[in-house]
Amino acid sequence: MKETRTKTPELEGPEGKGRETADELLEKAGAARRASLVIAQASTDAKNRALASIARALRKRAPAIQAANDRDCSRPASGGVELDRLRLNAERIEAMARDVEAVAELPDPVGEVFDQTVRPNGLAISKRRVPLGVVGVVYESRPNVTSDIASLCLKTGNSVVLRGGQEALESNIAIVEAIQEALSATGLPPDCVQLITSTDRRLVERMLRLRKYLDVIVPRGGEGLIRFAVENATVPVIETGAGVCHTYVDRSADPDMALRIVYNAKVRRPTICNALDTVLVHRDIAPTWLPRLAAAWADAKVEIHADPEAARLLGAGGRSATPASPDDWGKEFLSLVAAVKVVGSLSEALDHIREFGSGHSEAIVTSDEASARRFLSEVDAAAVYVNASTQFTDGGEFGLGAEVGISTQKLHARGPMGLKELTTYKWIIEGSGQVRA
Repeated sequence: MKETRTKTPELEGPEGKGRETADELLEKAGAARRASLVIAQASTDAKNRALASIARALRKRAPAIQAANDRDCSRPASGGVELDRLRLNAERIEAMARDVEAVAELPDPVGEVFDQTVRPNGLAISKRRVPLGVVGVVYESRPNVTSDIASLCLKTGNSVVLRGGQEALESNIAIVEAIQEALSATGLPPDCVQLITSTDRRLVERMLRLRKYLDVIVPRGGEGLIRFAVENATVPVIETGAGVCHTYVDRSADPDMALRIVYNAKVRRPTICNALDTVLVHRDIAPTWLPRLAAAWADAKVEIHADPEAARLLGAGGRSATPASPDDWGKEFLSLVAAVKVVGSLSEALDHIREFGSGHSEAIVTSDEASARRFLSEVDAAAVYVNASTQFTDGGEFGLGAEVGISTQKLHARGPMGLKELTTYKWIIEGSGQVRA
């Protein structure tokens, strides 16, 4: 039977660019592979000097980066709240430089020796942490991801091949030029950071099958991109990003705390993967608390999609809501839209999360310790919260520096992926002439 592959509109591309695209991909992936042999052996001091140089280069080239980003933002590629993911300004470029410096200050995991043991025959056996090799990253919209990922890969001795979205192409080119200039100035190979500039979307599938050069693929973007990568890759894939995030407001929740947490989880940055999508509210607290939530969200222009009971309670409180459709449950909105459902118990909330959660971030607001313990124990997600906003699921907030992405799978990394998640290990066996009988 003929094999069929998943196609998504965002990955279909123009015809007639295949040879040019393949040449660029193979050339840059090959250069990254060769550079990985050098960067893997670089000392911590050399890598930290390079990162400090990159931060200086980002600041020095800030006007050029800003001009490139202005050109990207002037195109009709995206609009509304999505433009916030693309736009850079002086403050965000400075934040990018500070994030690179923060990575330099983190402990270097490469070379760490652990699980040491000596066998009865005298063999000394241990594990040593080593780079993955060449990391391929396919991502969309956010140009700050370019410097974040590059800095993490450099710190861990990995080369990286980046393929960003065409809407941020000029921004990414300007950022990578700054990075490569800094690497050259400090004696590390600039080829260890590569950016694919072709906008042929068929290139994504070629990257997913480039086992000769890439050791792992990390897709960062919408559900369609991640699904396409998982279903079409022969290179190992780490699933990241797609987040259907719930917050359950328990019957014992402090109403003011619950309001602050739920408001922040939805409104602070509605376009990121850790933003709240669905609020589950216990029936005992819903009549008084839901109208307060609706009033706060109305000021922020949040559109509520409510189940029948929530809609009735909101209507009684003088607030209106759009009737929730079956598709609203388990949907990552990435906008100022949220689903609201009234539940009768913690068990019902847990059942809903099991059915519709994506394994990203889930939260409970409660004053009951037993409910908190049960929620932490039974929810199967990368990050599980008690009395805090899901928007904290972030490498920087977790003390990892920047992050490559937030893994929603269980092998080999889960949650925010920092330095250790960009390494593997090898067994080290030291003997004194032992032979096996």
